[in-house]
Amino acid sequence: MKDLPDTEITLDQAVKFLWEEADILDRQDYDAWIGLWDEAGLYVIPVDPDTEDFADHLNLVYDDHQMRRARAQRLQGGFSISAAPPAKTVRTLSRFVVTASEPGSLTLRSAMHVVEDKFGRQRLFAANVEHRLIATPEGLRIGQKVVRLLNSDGVLTSISYLF
Repeated sequence: MKDLPDTEITLDQAVKFLWEEADILDRQDYDAWIGLWDEAGLYVIPVDPDTEDFADHLNLVYDDHQMRRARAQRLQGGFSISAAPPAKTVRTLSRFVVTASEPGSLTLRSAMHVVEDKFGRQRLFAANVEHRLIATPEGLRIGQKVVRLLNSDGVLTSISYLF
């Protein structure tokens, strides 16, 4: 990992950052979402919510910088059949628990509910989400985001947006 600023990230700063991320995603401002990431960051939605070995297990999403950008472009450009028309979403985040902290980095777990509205139908998804945030000279960035859906095998063909 590259050298991080010797800065302590507070829980308050982290929560405000995650609320900003949720707002950005609900507004479908995917360019702004890409800007929240450290370029070396990894975005994962594993099928098995108990796995820690993402590289050797099946994932709904396993995106590095290039794949995050390509996914965002598909969602914005209408090139994804599952995203036409795009779903409207509302995210609620709660239960923020710090699981690791060191100068320049903070890892926290939270609960997330996503309400999706598409074709006049609403669905609810629940997940435990782990973010590793890093301090950079430009501000906080996402170093890793792991979304552990409660029913990951039930959404294999129905995700048309980013968690």
